[in-house]
Amino acid sequence: MAHTAAEWPPEETLSLWKGEQARLKARVVQRDTEAWQRDPSFSGLQKVGGVDVSFVKGDNVRACASLVVLSYPELKEPQSQGSRVPLALTVLPPAGFSDPHALGAGAVLQVVYEDSRMVGLKAPYVSGFLAFREVPFLVELVQQLQEKEPDIMPQVLLVDGNGVLHQRGFGVACHLGVLTELPCIGVAKKLLHVDGLEKNALHKQKIVLLQAGGDTFPLIGNSGTVLGMALKSHDHSTKPLYVSVGHRISLEVAVRLTHHCCRFRIPEPIRQADIRSREYIRRTLGHPGGSPAQRKDRSQKEQRPNTCPHGGPGAPADPGRPPEGSSTDPKNPEPGVWEKEDQQSEGPGRQEDSALWPPSPAWVQSPP
Repeated sequence: MAHTAAEWPPEETLSLWKGEQARLKARVVQRDTEAWQRDPSFSGLQKVGGVDVSFVKGDNVRACASLVVLSYPELKEPQSQGSRVPLALTVLPPAGFSDPHALGAGAVLQVVYEDSRMVGLKAPYVSGFLAFREVPFLVELVQQLQEKEPDIMPQVLLVDGNGVLHQRGFGVACHLGVLTELPCIGVAKKLLHVDGLEKNALHKQKIVLLQAGGDTFPLIGNSGTVLGMALKSHDHSTKPLYVSVGHRISLEVAVRLTHHCCRFRIPEPIRQADIRSREYIRRTLGHPGGSPAQRKDRSQKEQRPNTCPHGGPGAPADPGRPPEGSSTDPKNPEPGVWEKEDQQSEGPGRQEDSALWPPSPAWVQSPP
């Protein structure tokens, strides 16, 4: 039985949310604050975190919040000694990966901590106010880790969403960063339409000019402010990521670290949080079809993704969280034209999303 989320918030609530964003925005730091950030090879960086929230299809209340911590570039022994299931996933660089600094010059990223839990969403999706729907659960996950295993606290968090690239310059990555006081990076898969930024012909032309993994172009609004960077995160990726500062990091370092964490299009900390949150939904709610052997095989494929980024189309859009900045009306979530174009396959030899975002069963979805 599907659950229904809270009704559309009244103007008074939206006004309070805007005030809270303005108050917290004053605490955002858009510069490097850690020694490892100033080192070209990120020497001293050992733990990178990723967060994600996945939803149950057709259910606007139940969701799964997930926090993972990966070693960077490698921890000799898994550090999690708590109640979590021991983790042993090794994330290797892809074949032909040539960046001398990315992934620690041939070292591995290893998941050393995982915490996923089902949550009940109390607020509806409202564009520009995603943090009030998701951040409380993510803050709780970080606080639980700090209390239980402070030695595994991540030194930076990669967030599935925007930072200062936002209607009021204070997206979910800023919100989470300020409340946890951790360096945070916003990594969005779709362009947020703010300050005159559009996915128009000029923007698409700039995307075509991105030739190799690591190529970028700045996202400059009508105000003249650089709000973020479009990043081609992988040589085989046809869609850029949109990286922006969340808190306590510079844009240049945020973009470089995001690229270094990418085995596929999506940076591995976010990708692993997504995989594990969806798997937790499967385990918790039960799978509606398939034999135990088939379910085990799917799980193994997700935890050991293909070494070559090719496959079918990616996971479908999530009704619980429409992409911010799109032409979608949250009250009537019908995707806009450019979203439909973005969801289409890209022709033979150009499809990448199944290896980047391993597809879920139709009843389990994750943010687009």
